[in-house]
Amino acid sequence: MRKKLLKISIVGKTNAGKSTLINNLVGEKISVINKKINTTEDSIIGIVNIKENQLIFIDTPGVNYLKNIDKKKIKLKQNLWHGLNESDEIFYLIDIKQYNFEELRKNISKLNELNKEISIIFNKNDLVSKNLILPKIKEIKDKLKINTFFSISAKKRLGLDVITNYLLNKTYYSKWIYKENEISDKDDIFITNEITRNFILTYIHKEIPYNIKVINKVFKYLKNGDLKIKQNIQINNLRYKKIILGKNGEKIKDIRIKSQNEISRLFKTKIHLYINVIKFDA
Repeated sequence: MRKKLLKISIVGKTNAGKSTLINNLVGEKISVINKKINTTEDSIIGIVNIKENQLIFIDTPGVNYLKNIDKKKIKLKQNLWHGLNESDEIFYLIDIKQYNFEELRKNISKLNELNKEISIIFNKNDLVSKNLILPKIKEIKDKLKINTFFSISAKKRLGLDVITNYLLNKTYYSKWIYKENEISDKDDIFITNEITRNFILTYIHKEIPYNIKVINKVFKYLKNGDLKIKQNIQINNLRYKKIILGKNGEKIKDIRIKSQNEISRLFKTKIHLYINVIKFDA
């Protein structure tokens, strides 16, 4: 059976639901889901293999990085454009409750420079009436060149089968880029680090140090099949350490337990997770 392929970039404003969509299309949590800004720093690839078809989804940094930005964010912009250039199609994801036509028009104008088919996905349709979505589709159709429209709830997995079936009809004959059992271009260490980083983002709230990093120090399978992981949470200011540890170490304990349970679910084995908070020079 000849192999077929399709690469799809998913773009949209921060928190539109890109990571949730890719995770649910792939069936595993490969991309961090969090309401904090700039959560996805790298272009993370999710892979779905269905019969002879390989669908490659590229989760990009927020579409706001299409604009000119300061030097500190240049990596995010480069990752966004790299993902877009690599893809065959572009899915523009919109939180239906945050719809802004003028903002959409400007971003689509930039994306049109790539000469790729652009489809729009309205996300979180479970939160609004269908009557609110149809006029928006008409407005976009009248003024912009858009290939196809979808209405979904990524969180509740509503409408995802429609997207998958659409993409399967667009695949073309090509060798697969990834192996049959691969679900991401990122290795296991990257994914476990991201899981911990996600729970840090969840538990720290407004006091969050955005430049924290989670660095793996040990990733070792034991003789009994258990997985031993040691991670360092790197901070550039010691005052963050107290925030991350929490009163009597309760916050870091919660982060460790949540991370350990999530990694155990993903790897289907018992996890021994050890976390240390250290200062580094930025």
